[in-house]
Amino acid sequence: MKKLTTSIALLLFVLSSIAQTTNYNVRWANHPADVKNYDTQRLRKEFLIDKVFAPNEINWTYTMYDRFLIGGAEPVGMPLELNPIEPLKAKTLLENRELGIINVGGEGTVTIDGKVYNLGFQEGIYIGRSTAEHPNRIVLSSKDSSRPAKFYMNSAVAHKSYPTKLVTLKDAKNIKAGSLAGSNDRVIHQLIINGVAGVQTCQLQMGITELKTGSVWNTMPAHTHLRRMETYLYFNVPGDQMVCHLMGEPQETRHIWMKNEQAVIAPQWSVHCAAGTSNYTFIWGMAGENLDYGDMQVVKITDLR
Repeated sequence: MKKLTTSIALLLFVLSSIAQTTNYNVRWANHPADVKNYDTQRLRKEFLIDKVFAPNEINWTYTMYDRFLIGGAEPVGMPLELNPIEPLKAKTLLENRELGIINVGGEGTVTIDGKVYNLGFQEGIYIGRSTAEHPNRIVLSSKDSSRPAKFYMNSAVAHKSYPTKLVTLKDAKNIKAGSLAGSNDRVIHQLIINGVAGVQTCQLQMGITELKTGSVWNTMPAHTHLRRMETYLYFNVPGDQMVCHLMGEPQETRHIWMKNEQAVIAPQWSVHCAAGTSNYTFIWGMAGENLDYGDMQVVKITDLR
């Protein structure tokens, strides 16, 4: 009877795996001089990731900026397994990579090589590069299909394997920044940062910034990262509100209007800041050649154009 039960469970998992959908697209790097000539449609095509989450889909965007992967997975009534996408030419997703996951939905689980980790809202997990002992078979599930988990994922190239680490907001380094007078009263939660809560990474960094009621501006003063690229996922944006994301060279900025649960790519030469029509929350993810969180080129607000 036990063997029969196990066989049925295995069959159901195989059938559910067949039903899942994994999508990906590739974004090429863009020269800042060329971007100056982009109209709104082209700017959105190159930098906006409009679909991050969809029921029973895994959606990846592979950008040539530091070969960063930006993804979303929303398991509803079935588990979703993370497999390598074709451009990686890899046996497993993390054969040459590290991965950070932050949940922005209902409670869910991340199962890695059979070990289950519970992820609540705004909790994260770091998963290191695969090894022979730990190939990192990763399965994502929701605890309640009526309130599915939404796993936002960032992945960067990794030169070695570091241990898996679950990070909650209690474990994070929580920094108060800005002010209500400046319309940017916010809390920065450093989750997947080298040295925070025992996390070790090769180049990946991820965290959450929450704006308080009455505040709308993020990442002010604006800055660029010559040695790192960055991505933002905006969430907790009310359905009838939007965020105006600013990008481009500091002296010639562009804007992209964004809805809830959309992401955007910020190249090394581009500022990345925004103002919303209400307060909101966003996840920032970075990768590049260093792990110095404070390594940035700050732009005076009065110098922006």
